Amino acid sequence: MKTESHALLLKSFLLLLVAGGLLLAAGCGRATNAGTGALPAVPVQTAVAVQQDVPRRVESIGNVQALRTVSVKSQVDGIIAQVNFQEGQEVKAGDLLVTLDRRPFENSLLIARADLANARAMADQAQADLDRYKQLDRQAVVSKEEYVQYVTKEETAKAEVQAKEAAVANAELQLSYTEIRASIAGRAGQRLLHEGALVKANDNSFTLVTINQLAPVAITYAVPESSLDEIRSAFAAGRATVAVTERTTGLTRNNGRLEFIDNTVDPTTGMVTLKAVFPNEDDALWPGRFVYVVTQVGVDPAAIVVPSTAVQNSQNGSTIYVVKADQTVELRNVKVTRTSGDNTLLSDGIKAGETVVTDGQLRLLPGVRVEAHQLSGAPVADDGKSAVPKKILTP
Repeated sequence: MKTESHALLLKSFLLLLVAGGLLLAAGCGRATNAGTGALPAVPVQTAVAVQQDVPRRVESIGNVQALRTVSVKSQVDGIIAQVNFQEGQEVKAGDLLVTLDRRPFENSLLIARADLANARAMADQAQADLDRYKQLDRQAVVSKEEYVQYVTKEETAKAEVQAKEAAVANAELQLSYTEIRASIAGRAGQRLLHEGALVKANDNSFTLVTINQLAPVAITYAVPESSLDEIRSAFAAGRATVAVTERTTGLTRNNGRLEFIDNTVDPTTGMVTLKAVFPNEDDALWPGRFVYVVTQVGVDPAAIVVPSTAVQNSQNGSTIYVVKADQTVELRNVKVTRTSGDNTLLSDGIKAGETVVTDGQLRLLPGVRVEAHQLSGAPVADDGKSAVPKKILTP
């Protein structure tokens, strides 16, 4: 009886195990099937790849400089009699700036002219004596030695006249220096000396005024030596253009031309100095201010452009997730040409009009369904007219 009871209990236990296993398997199957069919779409941000011409640009920071600067000094010693300009005034080349006391120089000129008149009178007398002794010499009335003396006296008198003429010319020149005129057109700076002040000739310790030429104006800036060859080629071909943006006001000028490339690379910084010239008719670019500078050296025509955030780096190179028509993603290898601001130029792997994932790639695998939220606008390359780095796309 005990043996039969044990057998019945064992049989019942085995049936219970089998039934529980079947129920567990069925439950797991239903859970797996339910999970496979109801996976939620992954939310991502997307943008559309576009095809367009993209300028090739070199960005840097520059400094506005006067194209020409003149420190006005006196060329003679004297007293300032009159100042004929206002601080900050626009002056033209040849405009009278400062007048010195002319009287000492006028007196010196009178003395020089008197000396010249005396020298000419002596020369006339010497010439008359020589003419007379020439006749006597032909008649052999005077000795050769005496005749030579009169020839020498006449030549000496001529030389004295030339010296006095030079003295008069120098006195006239000194007198002209009492009128100090602008040598270039530009804007006058601060007046440093006033009427009654004593000035010294070419004294480095003072300046009457400084004139800066503002139209046109120069922009000096430095670029990496890695960009030098491309800039030189564009400069030689006449296609290098320069745009600047003032850092504080945002004022932009895009009508600059590259005028100068320095003949050496600074070995301490690896940079080379460039200079561009802008017309600056409105004096908007002011010497001493810092500006953003963009040098455009060419254009990549018909390039495929996507936001740089769409490009991912992997062991197999650069990749991009592309959203297909069924809202699933495909991982593609792409070939990057270069970056331009917040955009990346591609030469292979993507066609214009395709939708790419720009955010949320960490949760993606090929074939995963996504819920796309497109960024406002499409990638637009910078046109080179502004020197300020810009974010092309905004979420």
